[in-house]
Amino acid sequence: MSNYTKSTNFAVKDGLSAGTAAKRVRGTEIDDEYNAIAVAVATKANTNNAALTGTPTAPTPATATNSTQLATTAYVKANAPTAAQVNAHAYPVGSVYTSVVATNPATLLGVGVWTAFGAGKVMLGAGGGYTAGDTGGATTDSHALTTAEIPAHSHSITQRGIQGSTYDFQEAITGQSGGTTITINTANTGGGGLHTHDIMQPYIVVYIWKRAS
Repeated sequence: MSNYTKSTNFAVKDGLSAGTAAKRVRGTEIDDEYNAIAVAVATKANTNNAALTGTPTAPTPATATNSTQLATTAYVKANAPTAAQVNAHAYPVGSVYTSVVATNPATLLGVGVWTAFGAGKVMLGAGGGYTAGDTGGATTDSHALTTAEIPAHSHSITQRGIQGSTYDFQEAITGQSGGTTITINTANTGGGGLHTHDIMQPYIVVYIWKRAS
């Protein structure tokens, strides 16, 4: 980009005495002026749809300027949010952060005070009768069935007769008369104790943190 600089001082010519050779305005002088003007105009940017080249500069707006003024790279750099500011919005107070790395999120994110959260527990979405912050469930990975939890069932007891034949005790009891009652106890099978079964869902252990402030 170049600026137009006048090479002929026409005002000086006007002050010269009549008949002086330098007072005369020559065509080459006028041509030189117009050529210089053309070069300067051709190297200027248009006010509409300007296509700038090189390294254009502009005045840097004051911090927090909110107008149609152009923002320079210096202004953008001075007003760009820091990583900590972005993370503060992404992880507000009360947020939960999970990771397989034990490093406190305050070190990783550069914001907030974080505390270990939910040790030994899995997370459950709020709603459906559950309120955020509630806890529940068993802390062990197995459960002993009680009698009330065992499905309803029956046992068939067979007794061997005198001649080696067999008959169903239920039939014999039904055939009793005179109000006679019979109590039959069956032997225990298995380990002899309450049955336990696994109730743990498949899991993977991670570090859980909650932002406290």
